[in-house]
Amino acid sequence: MRRIALACLIAFASLLAACTTLQALVGNEVTFTTPQLQSYLDRRFPRDYEKLGGLVTLRVMHPRLSIPEGSGRLQLDFDLGIGGMGMDSASPAGHFALQSGLRFDPQTRGLHLADPELVGVDVPAMGGAMNTTARAAVNTWLADYAREEPVYRLDDNVWGRMAGRRIGETTIGDGVVTLHLDQ
Repeated sequence: MRRIALACLIAFASLLAACTTLQALVGNEVTFTTPQLQSYLDRRFPRDYEKLGGLVTLRVMHPRLSIPEGSGRLQLDFDLGIGGMGMDSASPAGHFALQSGLRFDPQTRGLHLADPELVGVDVPAMGGAMNTTARAAVNTWLADYAREEPVYRLDDNVWGRMAGRRIGETTIGDGVVTLHLDQ
């Protein structure tokens, strides 16, 4: 009797663990919460990017993800470190924020930024607003990041549960990201 109870408890714990990765796989939808996405991002940053032939290093760090009420887009806030020109990239030199939709890429099994746009920049070390060179570097990083790096990658468990189903639209709202599955 104890073995059966223990087996049931282990099975239930495994199911709960799967739910931390997959918020819900109900019918034709898979949903992910802001904390799930944030946890994935926390493991992927800080990231360094060399620019101008290595003369300048941009360090993108401390991602903060939110889903603003009623916007249908993610907001990502980052601290920005700049190395070179007498500055240390490990120390935040400023901050930038972007908003973006999401798209699913089956090649990476990931949610990628879709049509990201900078919505705020503050770099006190450069006089507050970002100069043209820094803005161009951030926009280049943003385009590369949106194309190459997912904001969240579906793990093997979730991917296996969706086998044979095509992912349609990706929507953002009510504090979650939802992948709509086609039949």
